Amino acid sequence: MGTEITRNRIREALGSVAYSEFLLYIMGPYKSFNLAYVLSEEERADIKIEELPGPIRRLFKRRDDVDEAQALLRRVQGSLRADPGVNAFLAVDVDIDVDDVDAATQSIEYARRSNVTAFVLPYLGHNFGVGEEAGSVLEALSETHGDRMLFVHEADVTSAMLRAANERWDLRIESYETEAELLDRLKLFVADVMNRELHGDLDPLHES
Repeated sequence: MGTEITRNRIREALGSVAYSEFLLYIMGPYKSFNLAYVLSEEERADIKIEELPGPIRRLFKRRDDVDEAQALLRRVQGSLRADPGVNAFLAVDVDIDVDDVDAATQSIEYARRSNVTAFVLPYLGHNFGVGEEAGSVLEALSETHGDRMLFVHEADVTSAMLRAANERWDLRIESYETEAELLDRLKLFVADVMNRELHGDLDPLHES
């Protein structure tokens, strides 16, 4: 199979849901910020992790822990595939080698082919790389797909990238405090796009 990214190829990689034709591309960090990778063993030995406040304690994780940032994206993906039943996916689900198509180009093409692109920014995520990729997507597609894009960031996240995106591209930006609120924001946006497509306010995407 070649490396061309099409709606058909994405759907074939994902399987069936209630609304298989409705593609929702979820962008977000796959890794959390983890002080275990920053501090030396000696520095970590001097810190009593169990005595730290909860938010700070969450910055310390064993190196073999399941990463919470990616686990969050997977939970969100699974929830949206079940209800409302849209074809939510992460970039890694389509299985295109970055040696064939670089990550930024993949993200642009996934967003171009998707009915909705959601940028999810949790507080403990490594959001810088996501911001760079998001900037590439916005630069390429904001004029044609801006109405199909949503930034949802955890309430504690403050980012120059978010401010710049809002000022430069006038995007829809929402915040959340709980995972349930995050899902609600995404579901409302999906419903809005679905209704706009149904009533002709948004042009249908070409089947390719």
